[in-house]
Amino acid sequence: MSEKENCVRVTRAMKRKAEEAAAAVERTPNKKRVVLGELPRLQNAAAPNPVEPQKRKCSTKSRAAKKPRPIPELAPPKTEEVETTPSDPQMCEPYARDIYEYLHKLEVDPNRRPLPDYIAKVQKDITANMRGVLVDWLVEVAEEYKLLPDTLYLTVSYVDRFLSFNALNRKMLQLLGVSSMLVASKYEEITPPHVEELCYITDNTYTKEDVCKMEADILKVLKFELGNPTIKTILRRFNRVAEEGNKDPDLHFEFLGYYLAELSLLDYNCVKFLPSLVAASVVFLTRFIIQPRMNPWTSSLQQYSGYKPSELKECVLIIHDLYLGRRGGSLQAIREKYKRHKFKCVAVMPSPPEVPAYFFEDVIE
Repeated sequence: MSEKENCVRVTRAMKRKAEEAAAAVERTPNKKRVVLGELPRLQNAAAPNPVEPQKRKCSTKSRAAKKPRPIPELAPPKTEEVETTPSDPQMCEPYARDIYEYLHKLEVDPNRRPLPDYIAKVQKDITANMRGVLVDWLVEVAEEYKLLPDTLYLTVSYVDRFLSFNALNRKMLQLLGVSSMLVASKYEEITPPHVEELCYITDNTYTKEDVCKMEADILKVLKFELGNPTIKTILRRFNRVAEEGNKDPDLHFEFLGYYLAELSLLDYNCVKFLPSLVAASVVFLTRFIIQPRMNPWTSSLQQYSGYKPSELKECVLIIHDLYLGRRGGSLQAIREKYKRHKFKCVAVMPSPPEVPAYFFEDVIE
């Protein structure tokens, strides 16, 4: 082959390679521009590299070699404490003890407590029966607007605290109730009822201006200290201890406790008790109603609540009388509420007429 022909072949080969390279460039798609929301979630944002898989492989091995060995789990210390279910994030198991110590400090704060005898010392036109009728009606309002139980408890607390410092005419008692519920709803609810709705529920007895003015008066008297621990707040904790580590909650037990706790709101004689004492009394009575022959108080309950059986006696007997209809028999809103299947009809569960006196002895086996 002559030198000229050899040069021609080399030239043709170079041209063919150039054409193939150009065709490869044309076949490569242009990078698509996407908005931020369309970006894929990549583990590595670097551009593709044929050597990259090998690099990642080596890097992974290197990291695996350097990964420290896990510290062996130590055996948990022996304790008699009954903790809440770890799967329930709302119970805040790691911080439960500190939280309830803080709540106890709040509930004993005299600035957040109503006077135990405010009807005798402060009020001249309002009686304990009127207060019971108001609370019974507020339960119906809370059901009508599907408010949280915590809203109801706060409402009653605001009513008692306001009446502890201001003498009120009986014609204004219902206004105090709906205005207190408005304040509690704004504190607890995602979508509180409108002022017009609360005026309507009173058959327009009060105007929007009346409700707003009373709301301002309540906030001034309470000094904007609205976040009190309620019976329901503490009862949630005591229920977990009382169920003694059951994987699934006993709905009959919980609903009966909630029923007894709401009944305690009706009686003026329960105002003097701390919310934690009422909650402990509710657990005591709930266990007694479900298992009348078993001592309802245990060492775990005494340890967590801080109350001895003898300290609960007066409150337990009051709530038991409410349950049997010996007190507040004409107030039916709560009783009708808990007769429904939604609450397992706990309002019609039978109970012994008397709580044996030996259950209130402080010696616990």
